[in-house]
Amino acid sequence: MPWYAFLLAPFALIFRIITGIRNWLFDRQILKSSKSPIPTLVVGNLSVGGTGKTPMVEFLIQNLGPELRIASLSRGYGRKTKGFLEASSKSSPSEIGDEPLQIYEKFNGKVPVFVGEDRVSALEKIAAISADLGLVVLDDAFQHRKLKADFYCLLTPYSSTFSDDFLLPMGRLRESRSGASRSDMVVVTKCPETLSLEQRKQVANKLRKYLQADTPVFFSKVGYGKPCPMDHQEPFSEAVILLSGLADDRPFADYSHRKFRVLDRLAFPDHHDYTTADLAKISRSWEKHRGQKPVLLTTEKDAVKLKSLANQGFLGEIPIFVLPIEAQFDSEDKQMLLSYIREKFRKK
Repeated sequence: MPWYAFLLAPFALIFRIITGIRNWLFDRQILKSSKSPIPTLVVGNLSVGGTGKTPMVEFLIQNLGPELRIASLSRGYGRKTKGFLEASSKSSPSEIGDEPLQIYEKFNGKVPVFVGEDRVSALEKIAAISADLGLVVLDDAFQHRKLKADFYCLLTPYSSTFSDDFLLPMGRLRESRSGASRSDMVVVTKCPETLSLEQRKQVANKLRKYLQADTPVFFSKVGYGKPCPMDHQEPFSEAVILLSGLADDRPFADYSHRKFRVLDRLAFPDHHDYTTADLAKISRSWEKHRGQKPVLLTTEKDAVKLKSLANQGFLGEIPIFVLPIEAQFDSEDKQMLLSYIREKFRKK
């Protein structure tokens, strides 16, 4: 945290009062929360962005999907539309958002993906058109208190857990640390490749001060797959130009520097909408290193936007590869996490 952050403490206090009053009103049912007609599981966080929610949503769909039919619901951050929509093969990032489209394409359209700002209303509409659904996984709805979900999975990154963070604008928290007490489980994401039992205990003990006594804490890391061509036949090259629009691109960049020969790194803000000026910058970088036959290596989230641009004739002959990402758990944590979720829903 920069030294000047403490100058923002008065504003963080005001923010705490506002969010605290709001949560108090919901906790005492002065402001009402509604249940969904379909079982719901929320994947969320206390901080703004960069905790790995989408990979966790995909993990849950992948591992719980064989048992029951699952759908995904989010507000569709960054889209240019409003209201309730369902993803289709004709959807674009501007219509439903980059992350919902990523999920839809990752599961080849076999998982229903919906967007809607009002989650309660959206869930009622989903129930009306998809009566056979067994579970809806909601991306980033931890602060959506109008919905009383059946299960809350709270994510926090290893490098900046909520126990060490502060409220906006002093830090990155959307609400106070005590909000973590609403969670049914906590997953510490983006952990180092090697994490000792003692390190796990230290992190878990810091978090448990804000959790219910029986709330489990699990640990995951970022896993990457083999780069896949976006929409071309050129072979992959170890010489890469990195392109990302992420809240935290450090894991993506660190992995790429270890595995490939990085010639350039083009980093943009989270959910960035690429402009003609950005495309010109990408083209200049590729032309600069053209003699080394580079490829553009990007994330799954950015790929859905780049694919849309490529279909419009932009980026020309630049070969673009996508680096798949997933949330990975050790075998024991994975088994315990999934068993815990199944048991919670069996009881409910």
